[in-house]
Amino acid sequence: MGVGGMIGGGIFSVLGMAVKISGHAAPLAFLIGSFVALAAGYSYVKLALGFQSDGASFTYLDRAFSAYPNVAGIAGWTVIVGYIGTLALYAYTFGIYGSHLVGFAGSTIIRMLLSIGVLLFFLLINIKGVQSSGKTEVIIVFTKVLLLGLFALAGTFSIQQDHLFPVFEQGVSSVFIAGAMIFVAFEGFQLITNAVLESQKPDTNIPRGIYGSILITSFIYFGVAIVAVGNLTPDQIEAAKEYTMSVAARPALGHAGTVLVDLAALLATSSAVNATIFGASRMMADMAQERRMPEIFAQRTHARIPWVAIVFMSLLAGGFTLLGSLETITLFSSLTFLLVSIAVSAANFKLRDTTHSNLWLILLGIGLMLSTVILLVIHLWSKDGARFYWLLGFFATIAILEVFFCWYRCRNDEEFQQKHQKKHINRS
Repeated sequence: MGVGGMIGGGIFSVLGMAVKISGHAAPLAFLIGSFVALAAGYSYVKLALGFQSDGASFTYLDRAFSAYPNVAGIAGWTVIVGYIGTLALYAYTFGIYGSHLVGFAGSTIIRMLLSIGVLLFFLLINIKGVQSSGKTEVIIVFTKVLLLGLFALAGTFSIQQDHLFPVFEQGVSSVFIAGAMIFVAFEGFQLITNAVLESQKPDTNIPRGIYGSILITSFIYFGVAIVAVGNLTPDQIEAAKEYTMSVAARPALGHAGTVLVDLAALLATSSAVNATIFGASRMMADMAQERRMPEIFAQRTHARIPWVAIVFMSLLAGGFTLLGSLETITLFSSLTFLLVSIAVSAANFKLRDTTHSNLWLILLGIGLMLSTVILLVIHLWSKDGARFYWLLGFFATIAILEVFFCWYRCRNDEEFQQKHQKKHINRS
């Protein structure tokens, strides 16, 4: 689930953005992203084992900041919207590479049909059950990792060294900015914490799943980025846009390389859609059960499948694929999960006596993530003011909606009031 969630639309759709910002240093930007992911992963592992719940980020913040219920609520709503955004990103990328593979590159209608189709397919897979989605994920992940490995191996023989140097022609800070912008390519490891109640031997497998998936994904991203940058000039990558990976495969593998990459992209985005629907729907259902979202999202089948949440997220993501901008979705998703990861690390800091976490590792993670967020915000402010204000307004809207819902629930639901007061007294 971790590898499937991370190696999704990310590497195929954000590689061009990383090169545009950091140039030859794009592979290093992916390494920066992996360090940030490992820093965040430490707190997720500790909290997942200390407070086992499908609610994950929402649960951790609810425990740490029980006196301020809006903190957990705003973070939870933001994460859910972020997951819907990443679902849209993966489905969008699936449509792009799918239309390219069947010979209809540039066809908006074919792209839309394929994007909606992959969401509906995995909606049905996830409603069928955990075992079905798990087996599907294993098959897809192993296949796509094999294909990307072949791409990276074959592409190394056609790398031109002058394409890789000078490394920092865009400046050192550009590497950190690009690393922050492409963080969405690493966010999938968080989905593992949403499945802690349905995993075998969580004390062993949760740390292995999170740390292992980050390391495996980082190695693949770095290798793929080296091949892409080494085979193409920045101008060629900019011209290729979403098809950067396919174009990068041609020097070494010809047309067969293009087909290979298209297939890898379809598998990668498919498994990412599957993993995201699986984990995010459980978090949404858990929040609804805690009465922090409309209760209808807590409805489950007899096999405990949160079918309403699955259907709602899939349909809303489908709407985003038809209306959204790829770059805006990517920026929003990356910034969302960076901010939530900082909040989760802050929760771990407050609960460190319970989670038995190392203080300095927590502070190191917070410092690293905060630095990347600041650099990304400064970059947006100076380079794209309109998108900066759009994102700011989007986050503000989520916060206002959650605060209003919480106020409405507290005012009209006596059971919710008693439950929250009892929870706060018990934790105190």
